[in-house]
Formats: sequence, structure tokens, C-alpha cells
Amino acid sequence: MKHCISRRTFIETAALAGAALAGSWASAVAVEVKGAPAPPKTAMPVIDSHIHLYDPFRPQGVPWPGKDNPKLYQTSLPARYRPIAEPLGIVGAIEVECSGWAEDNQWVLDVAAREDVMVGTIGHLDPGTPEFRPRLDRLCQNPLFRGIRYGLGRPSGRELERPEFLADLQSLADADRVLDTANPSLALLADVARISQLIPHLRVVIDHLPQMPLPTEPAARVAYATAMKTLRQQPQIYVKVSEVLRRVNGNIPIDLEFYRPRLDQIMEVFGTDRVLYGSDWPNSDQWLPVPDGFKLVRDYFNGLGQLAAEKYFWQNSIHCYKWIRRTTRQPKLI
Repeated sequence: MKHCISRRTFIETAALAGAALAGSWASAVAVEVKGAPAPPKTAMPVIDSHIHLYDPFRPQGVPWPGKDNPKLYQTSLPARYRPIAEPLGIVGAIEVECSGWAEDNQWVLDVAAREDVMVGTIGHLDPGTPEFRPRLDRLCQNPLFRGIRYGLGRPSGRELERPEFLADLQSLADADRVLDTANPSLALLADVARISQLIPHLRVVIDHLPQMPLPTEPAARVAYATAMKTLRQQPQIYVKVSEVLRRVNGNIPIDLEFYRPRLDQIMEVFGTDRVLYGSDWPNSDQWLPVPDGFKLVRDYFNGLGQLAAEKYFWQNSIHCYKWIRRTTRQPKLI
């Protein structure tokens, strides 16, 4: 397969290519060149590693969300996201697919290229299909494309027993791209644990783990503990501490102490080096506005110390996604 363009090659050639490629994504994406004022030295920059972008009113519509959900069925693009994010110190965001339409991978990349708050996108491709590698090769030519999201743990698929499925995940790892996983379940965690051993160089992100309730049935508890034991030992497996808020008897608690036991359990397995902040905007609006969820995780991670908070809110996202720095507001590791 073709090799994806490297981050270094892109950065070194962007300035020269810009004039020749006017009108293309290469001229639209500015890397480390926009001289916007840096945040105050005392401010902690935040990278939001999980937002969704879509426009239900474009001619082709969207596969999700449906018209029956007025809270979500509205234009959700960076222009609407920025006023929510900037007061919280969010200086960059990574889009995660919410469409299974292949052409929407490029649609999102085109949107992201025009907005310097966007530092990467996670698209949708189906490993184990003939179209996977040609599409991966094409998408990887755009450095904003940082990987794919795929829902593991499907009982009828038995994907990990298919050589072509594993070969496509290996090609994703070879391309230095990430696999995000959709919606945690016991079966998904077991698949992630197995992939971590079959393809140890593939970075995998477990999205929204706080959303998953701990199993109570004895066999399920054993399976969960087994998966966690494996994942604890795999430094390439990351977790988004996102979708923390829960609805209980029609109410949504906002007291950190209600959520602390579950957050502590996750931290005990993954530590401070493998956790990521994600708002899940605008899907998070089905619980509470972004600032409410942000305050809860901010208070929790600040309680673990400055370094732990820095890792969670931005440093770990660089190691995991290797996202593209678009402005001087966005942090970099020294």
C-alpha cells in the first residue's frame, strides 16, 4: 500500500506547496503559521478530542441525527462550536465521524480545512472490505485525517477471525493512524484487548468509557476484569473520559462525588498518560451544556494535580492522535 504523507514532510513543504496548490486543501490548512495571540501563561490550553460536525440542511441531508431529535437536528459546525469552546480554553478540536457515508469523510475534511480550530478528523471506513485500503490511501494524503472510528464487539461479525479485517487494521497502524471505537460494551472491550495483542503498534481509543456501567453478573464481572487487566498493560490503548454525565431517575447529578468512584476506577487502570478530554458536542447537549460536563472533569483532574490535568486536557492527545497544529494558540510538546 502507499505510505501516507508524513507530518514532517507536510510541515516542511506546506509553505512551498501553498502557492502552487491554491484552492486545494493544502493551501487551506495552515500549520504553525497563524500568529494569533497565545493564551496567558497561566491558562491551560485544552484540546477537545471528540466533537461531531454535520449539517442536516445540506441538499443530501445526514444519516444522523433524525428530525425527531430537535436538540441535535440543527447545523453543528465550527462557527457554532467556537463560542462554546473558547471561554473554556479549548483551542483545538478533533472531529469524530457521525456518518457512515463514505463521501462524508471528504466533506468533513473540507469543513475542517477552512477552520483553524480543527486539528484533526476521525473518519469512517469499514475494515475488511475491498474499498478500505484505496480509501485509506486517499484520505491519508490529507494530514488532518488522523484515523477511523469503528464499532467493535459485534457478536455476529466475528471480525477478528477474518484475516482481511486484521490486515486492514495493520495497514491503519502502518499509516500511523488511530482506531477510535464506538460505544463501550463488554464485547467491545474484549475485542480491544485482543487487538492490542494482535496488532501492538495500533493506537486504539476507547470512546466514552464512563458511559458503560460496571457489570454485575458474576461471569460478566470476570470478563470485564480480564479485559481491564490486559488493557492496563498496553500503553497504546487510550480512553476518552467523556460522556461522564448520567441520567438518574430523570435527573442529571452535577456533584463530582457522585461520579468520582467510576472515574477513580478508570484512572486506576489507565493512569494519567492514557486519558483524553472529549466534550462529545453536540451530542452532549442531550445531557447538559458543554460547560457543565467540562467543569466536572476539570475539578476532578485538577484535584489530581497540574501535571495530570495537563496530560488529560492536551498532552496525551498529541501522543495519541499526532494532530496538526494550526495556530500558535495550540500547544506543542517541548
